[in-house]
Amino acid sequence: MTERLNVQRLSVAFSRRPVLRALSFGPLQAGTLTALLGSNAAGKSTLLRSLSGEIPSRSAVFCNRQPLEHSPAHHPARPVYVPQDLGMQTSLRVFEAVLLACKQGGGWSVSQVQLDAVSRTLHLLEIAHLAACMLDELSGGQRQLVGIAQAMVRQPQTLLLDEPTSALDLRRQYQVLNLLQRLVREQGLCVVMAIHDINQALRYADAVLVLHDGQIIAHGPPLHVLTPALLARVYGVQARLEHCTNGHWMVMVEQPLASSLQRTIEKC
Repeated sequence: MTERLNVQRLSVAFSRRPVLRALSFGPLQAGTLTALLGSNAAGKSTLLRSLSGEIPSRSAVFCNRQPLEHSPAHHPARPVYVPQDLGMQTSLRVFEAVLLACKQGGGWSVSQVQLDAVSRTLHLLEIAHLAACMLDELSGGQRQLVGIAQAMVRQPQTLLLDEPTSALDLRRQYQVLNLLQRLVREQGLCVVMAIHDINQALRYADAVLVLHDGQIIAHGPPLHVLTPALLARVYGVQARLEHCTNGHWMVMVEQPLASSLQRTIEKC
């Protein structure tokens, strides 16, 4: 398999406050979907932004075995980051916004190939009917789909998604996850996706990365990593894994565990 992303000792600090501390993982291969898991404020967004080069870090990040800093801004080997909050407060229409993403670094002329690529991407995500809509008229879920379209139309080799289903209704969530899984399999895309729904990670991810206290504490196949002990440590819940009737594994949460503060109060 082709190596897409390899990370060695990545560290990030804001105002001298460490957020990520000497993370190392990989290599992540082409044709794989990796779910990035962790509790709120664990640093998942910071990690994804660092991998794209959007925020500075002390690290050695390799894309296709080349240092990240050696990849030009719009080169296909450079990871493309899609944030959770796209902040699309512009006067552009959906088609124009996706075309602009397709055109990044490519001059002002527009080719039929690029127009076709935009149309094809909008149809893949089932948002072609929104092509003429203004961005600031869209719902949060619709804007999220446009953001994914802007990334996909650039045909990146590595895609970094920050909670791509957080604003989507249930049908759209599985539509997007099924599409990502298909692109991973058919086109050799490497996807790293921060996600809160552990059951979706179990169903769609080839591997999971678990971020806790600024460090990667586990990396591997979901069923090997997502043990009751890890779920208790990272999420503070008593949970078990069950095999449901349709063949999928699911995490069943029984109860939240008492926090250290609660345990201290109870002892007093």
